[in-house]
Amino acid sequence: WLEGQDIPDAWKLVPVLVSAGLDVDALNHLAAQVPPASLLPVLHWLTSALSGRDLLQSIQTGVNRIAELVTAIKDYSFMDQAPIQTLDIHQGLESTLTILSHRLKQGEITIQRDYDRSVLPIQAYGSELNQVWTYLIDNAIDALRDHPAPLLQLRTYQEGNHLLVEVADNGPGIPTEIQPRIFEAFFTTKEVGKGTGLGLDMTYRIVRKHSGDIYFDSAPGNTRFHVRLPTLLPSSPKIS
Repeated sequence: WLEGQDIPDAWKLVPVLVSAGLDVDALNHLAAQVPPASLLPVLHWLTSALSGRDLLQSIQTGVNRIAELVTAIKDYSFMDQAPIQTLDIHQGLESTLTILSHRLKQGEITIQRDYDRSVLPIQAYGSELNQVWTYLIDNAIDALRDHPAPLLQLRTYQEGNHLLVEVADNGPGIPTEIQPRIFEAFFTTKEVGKGTGLGLDMTYRIVRKHSGDIYFDSAPGNTRFHVRLPTLLPSSPKIS
């Protein structure tokens, strides 16, 4: 089936898909949900996710799980949609959690949601905002490594004409001496080969592109990033 779809190196993907219990019917369903040009990257993303042992143990085989993953990918990337959308911010947060579900499960991280569902929708570049949530949540996961009771907190609330999103963790905190530098390009405290130092720099740039603000408070046991976004996006924002 993969060779029939002109998927290169299909033999590398087959063992993972078979081990997960996927069959031709499931793959046909997957192919029907995404544009043909996106099938190859979606299959590579899917096999990478399924390669994790913990995810293989917990994944529910069959079409329902495939549909859930495909929906998350489409929501995360805003596939087939205009660059600027009117968004429910919670949908982006939840799609990001689904994309990162393997890392969250692997770290046995508890997720605490405090969503204000009455907040106004915002106008934004959806896929770029999802990169912001990815960077912040991924960093929180790294901070919670080896924590005996890891906790990730997500909060949304309205403040006048602005929406605020908080991403918090109960990790060790950001050392005081490096706090002024964390939004600098290429600055990272991760091991060589595990961090580029561009994640928080890009996060800052994307938030500023949306005429928003990002700041943080950090102490041992409570690091909290705040993203403040206007509900109406100014015309033709520029990244700088």
